[in-house]
Amino acid sequence: MTHQPHIEVPTSRREFLAKSGGGFGALALAALMGGAGQAAVSQDPRAPKAPHFPAKAKNVIFLFMEGGPSHIDLFDPKPLLNKLAGQKIPESFGKVVLAMGENDAPLLKCPRKWKQHGESGLWVSDWFPEIATCADDLCVIRSCISDGINHSSGVCQMNTGHVIGGRPSLGAWATYGLGAENQDMPAFVVLTDSNRQVVNGPRNWGNGFMPAVYQGVKFKSGSDPILHLNPPSHITAARQKAKLGFLNQIDRRHADERSDLSELEARIKSYELAFRMQSAAPSIVDLSAESEETKQLYGIDQKETNVFGSNCLMARRLVENGVRFVQLYSGAGSGWDAHNNIEGNHGKLCKEVDKPIAGLLKDLKRRGLWDETLVIWGGEFGRTPMSEKGSGRDHNPTGFTMWMAGGGITGGRTVGATDELGLRAIETPMHVHDLHATIIRALGMDHTKLIYRHKGRPERIDMNEGRAESKILGIS
Repeated sequence: MTHQPHIEVPTSRREFLAKSGGGFGALALAALMGGAGQAAVSQDPRAPKAPHFPAKAKNVIFLFMEGGPSHIDLFDPKPLLNKLAGQKIPESFGKVVLAMGENDAPLLKCPRKWKQHGESGLWVSDWFPEIATCADDLCVIRSCISDGINHSSGVCQMNTGHVIGGRPSLGAWATYGLGAENQDMPAFVVLTDSNRQVVNGPRNWGNGFMPAVYQGVKFKSGSDPILHLNPPSHITAARQKAKLGFLNQIDRRHADERSDLSELEARIKSYELAFRMQSAAPSIVDLSAESEETKQLYGIDQKETNVFGSNCLMARRLVENGVRFVQLYSGAGSGWDAHNNIEGNHGKLCKEVDKPIAGLLKDLKRRGLWDETLVIWGGEFGRTPMSEKGSGRDHNPTGFTMWMAGGGITGGRTVGATDELGLRAIETPMHVHDLHATIIRALGMDHTKLIYRHKGRPERIDMNEGRAESKILGIS
């Protein structure tokens, strides 16, 4: 009997166009790329990619103080503020319109003791005595600007570049541009210091309009950071592998008919990654392997610093094992938001993060990770010099402080300045777009060339507006 070839007949106009159009498109792409079309299409999106420029920084640890830490109480001393405390802000500073409307409250004194530290003489307040010992490593940026006047928009912009959710996060852009160094671990990991929900939640580490494979993976705090990592004891490795193989077969068949849904491909990749992580991750996330001296360095032996210290140590272990971008949240749920009792609020939180952050910086150095790891500290905005509720400070996106260290950044210096009261940036203003462009450049990528085309538009992390600041990078 003669074998009759199987001919698939489209059952609808939509199916006909999808199959014929997709086929002709693949042929054209293969011809244009000299026959390499299939290889390009099937390439693993997590595969390591070369940067645009030689760069020391390969990884990022972003220490995010959620809620808005007060720059004028931490890194940007303002003697005039204490001199005028209790008075209304002088008219020469102009009208002040911030989160709570037009602000004419009296100026609030900063009771901190300030001292210059290190050979550089960098100013740090007594709220950060341990970080002060690392003064010569910090490049303090005193002129940051955000468009976000409330927490939702501010946190969203600092993470994604826009005050409205829906765009890829900074970690997603870094992963998209450079890929993953370790194929057995997530490229982008998020750690929080409590069970409270971070403002905006997973949007802060989301993929936006990029394929879902670039989104961040949230780890838990504590001794078991990855839920359901290990299979039940009665499930053998062979049985689990066969089960995953069957699921993959079903998922592939489903995904082949829905190529426009990147979430399906990401789910398949996540199953494959989870299987590999069962071998690689347990030893990486096991802090018990560290020496007691190292744990003490991070403050894990102390109640106040145990949680954030554990997260900082975890971050070091993650970048040491090829995780590209790690983001740590302090004060999850707007914890640094000190509208009243800033002394109690900041005093507690500074105590929780001071020793762990200093320990992280020192440990990166002695582990040989300093030059290749860019450490960033900051929140979504700063605080006002005016008082709120008599003992607190309002949101201030018009001038605040962040700092960078490691990753080839020269420390022991300040970049930019705010006015005499710390209200507005007046020298080398650094908008969030500029900060993002600078971070991307520190990783060896040209922010104007790191492009993802979405609906025909060339999208960038800096919303096509930022500049990489040469004063921070030390380049011409």
